[in-house]
Amino acid sequence: MPEPLRVLMVEDQQDLRELIGQALQDFGIEIHTADDGPTAVQLLREPGGFDVVFSDISMPNGMSGVELSAHVAEALPQARMILASGYARSQLPPLPPHVEFLPKPYRLRQLVALLQAPAPAL
Repeated sequence: MPEPLRVLMVEDQQDLRELIGQALQDFGIEIHTADDGPTAVQLLREPGGFDVVFSDISMPNGMSGVELSAHVAEALPQARMILASGYARSQLPPLPPHVEFLPKPYRLRQLVALLQAPAPAL
């Protein structure tokens, strides 16, 4: 049996973090959560790593999802980075080339399909 997909989800809203986290577990995804960028960076340093880091672009406590993506690229270069936002992509700062974008609102199946998809060629 293949190893489950290991995902780090960074979401500052606790109810949303718990709801989406539980739903992803129901799809067989191993989910780890953080409530902000600095906490996510700490988790990136732990053994085991992640296949995908999924984060909001707008985050509290001084680190945006874009800034977090630089830490992910350094700590886990093989991991995919997916950023979500309710803003149109044209309203956002330019995203690094290795970052995938998911517009909000999204459906759970849309998120699962993106998480389980192979990494896009750069």
